[in-house]
Amino acid sequence: MAIDKKPLLRAVLGYFGRCPTATRLRWGRVLGRLVPRLLKSRAHIVRVNLAHCFPELRHDQREALLRRHFQLLAQSFIDRGLCWFGAPERILATVELHGEHHLQRLLDDGRRVLMFAPHFIALDAAATRLTLFLKESATLYTKQSDADVDEIVRLGRGRFNQVHLVSRHDGVRGLIRQLRKGIPVYYLPDMDFGRQGSAFIPFFGVPAATLLSAAHIAAAWDAAVVPIISRLNPETGQYQVHVGAPVENFPGGDTPEAATARLNALIEAEVRPDPAQYYWVHRRFKTRPEGEPGFY
Repeated sequence: MAIDKKPLLRAVLGYFGRCPTATRLRWGRVLGRLVPRLLKSRAHIVRVNLAHCFPELRHDQREALLRRHFQLLAQSFIDRGLCWFGAPERILATVELHGEHHLQRLLDDGRRVLMFAPHFIALDAAATRLTLFLKESATLYTKQSDADVDEIVRLGRGRFNQVHLVSRHDGVRGLIRQLRKGIPVYYLPDMDFGRQGSAFIPFFGVPAATLLSAAHIAAAWDAAVVPIISRLNPETGQYQVHVGAPVENFPGGDTPEAATARLNALIEAEVRPDPAQYYWVHRRFKTRPEGEPGFY
């Protein structure tokens, strides 16, 4: 007989959404110590990514980065309870939004907006905070394999205002349909989706299969590309979400590959001050150029 996991998941996440900040942080520290031991395959992915992206660091320095990364990752997981079940006023107090005037100015001018949101640890908190600011938005959504989990994630991510969760099956075409209506799109640019629609663009000096979609969309639909950079302070539990000015003259006269290289360089520049904040548990270098052996 199938077990309905929804009540338990709701109870746990609801607890994290209501509990005091000190309790949230305590749970995050406990989970952060356990995760790399329990998810050894993910810890291996992080080690491989860090070794390729930061070869100048000593082994012990990369291990320290790994430990901090999993602490941040665990805290962000705990804090999904806050984002999906916490009171709106508490989210506003915990997740600070800066630079939103850049978005407002573009929307007031009738510009199409592509919110360029690289995979930082604080990505979910940033998305929730932006849906409190924007009356309408859209983003890609990957259906979860477990139906109970899928329902909770969908409801959580679409909790505030009107959020269009575009199926990954519809892909970029689904996002473009929303963009054409003037709806700002929250776009995650930095995952490895294989060779189709991608080119090998350097990321920390390593060729990485990178979608060219942002450059194509900006050129075809005169969309402004607005960086969304988010960070978490694990000591205070506070999030900082920074909305940057639109990327200047993008893509301009650049080829899609050259324009995308500019975006990868932008991500690198934001990662370097605190590399542990980036989502290293993804197999960012899964697809390799022909004849090159796999990394993982």
